[in-house]
Amino acid sequence: MSSFQVIVGSMLGGSEYVAEACEETLTALGHQVELHFQPDFAQIISENQTWLVCTSTHGAGDYPDNIQAFARDLENSDQDLSSVKFLTIGIGDSNYDTFCFAAKNINKLLLSKGCIETLPLITLDMSEDIDPEERSQTWLNENKDHL
Repeated sequence: MSSFQVIVGSMLGGSEYVAEACEETLTALGHQVELHFQPDFAQIISENQTWLVCTSTHGAGDYPDNIQAFARDLENSDQDLSSVKFLTIGIGDSNYDTFCFAAKNINKLLLSKGCIETLPLITLDMSEDIDPEERSQTWLNENKDHL
């Protein structure tokens, strides 16, 4: 099976719960999983890995504080990331015009760095009556053949 690096961007903890739910599902599917609540680009294994980015958006479409340095280091990196597969989960509220901007921006950034998107970006809208942890687990299970 695959090895996943789960990169979490969170201000209030909601993305952390989603990431932990994803860890549970991925582990049950037989994958190795490492969570990064304070992601450090230099410390995250990139060779033959799948990165799962779970992030909310802060302020006017910004990255949460804990993932800002990771995104900046990723943007400035000249490292070959063509072996990195990734998928992105955005958590937000569609009542804001910056709905899931952080997830959309990091998704574009990863693509620009040559990473391979294994599944299209999913956005979880907290203005709807959903359980984001359950929704993310269902999404992973429904797409387990593409992980």
